[in-house]
Amino acid sequence: MPAVVTENLTKIYGAADASVTALDHVSLAVEPGEFVAVMGPSGCGKSTLLHLIGGLDRPTAGRVLLDGHDLSTLDDEAMSVLRRRNIGFVFQFYNLIPVLNAQENAALPLLLDGIPAERARSAATQWLERFELGGRQLHRPDQLSGGQQQRVAIARALVAEPTLILADEPTGNLDSQAADQIAALLGRVSREWGRTVLIVTHDPRIAAQADRIVFLKDGHVVDQTILERRDEGNIEIVADAMKRLTT
Repeated sequence: MPAVVTENLTKIYGAADASVTALDHVSLAVEPGEFVAVMGPSGCGKSTLLHLIGGLDRPTAGRVLLDGHDLSTLDDEAMSVLRRRNIGFVFQFYNLIPVLNAQENAALPLLLDGIPAERARSAATQWLERFELGGRQLHRPDQLSGGQQQRVAIARALVAEPTLILADEPTGNLDSQAADQIAALLGRVSREWGRTVLIVTHDPRIAAQADRIVFLKDGHVVDQTILERRDEGNIEIVADAMKRLTT
């Protein structure tokens, strides 16, 4: 069973003459453990697709299935529980809480789900150590570099052991060195820890880590590219595909 299925997914904002179609009958399947990058020009519907898959917004038409669960059948409370336990979110600007240290930020999803504090801190520590942040656990976000803050955010996304990681431009606020590190880390999240990873990105370095790239344009899937390996050798392939799409 695919981890994610979208069936004729459509999202229209506004009404009548003021309406804008962000997504237009997008059908897509992502297999368990697959790393898929979604690319395309600005305004093509990439973030809208991610928000609909993550249950952060509701489609105008079509549906999303996560591990066989039809999101359209879930009320707000059930949707919140599914997001908290089955999906990890990673955003461009980290969204860490400034007054909490790295361990407390990473543990937050478990604490909000009623997990005892000791267990939550232990799980957070385990992920931070995997990301080479064991010595930074007690540092607040303003004491960490941008790349370190994003690693804390990824640890937070993984701490509840979700099956799906959704990332929206996770390297968009980083320098090239930190972006390369985050790209490689997301590759490991899929390859070593078996998570399904779906990212929206303009960055060929992240897309080069993916198994497959889905290209959107004007709300439609217009092309897909399967990458035979996950490494920097794919960057030129990705860049050429993006050039064809935008010309």
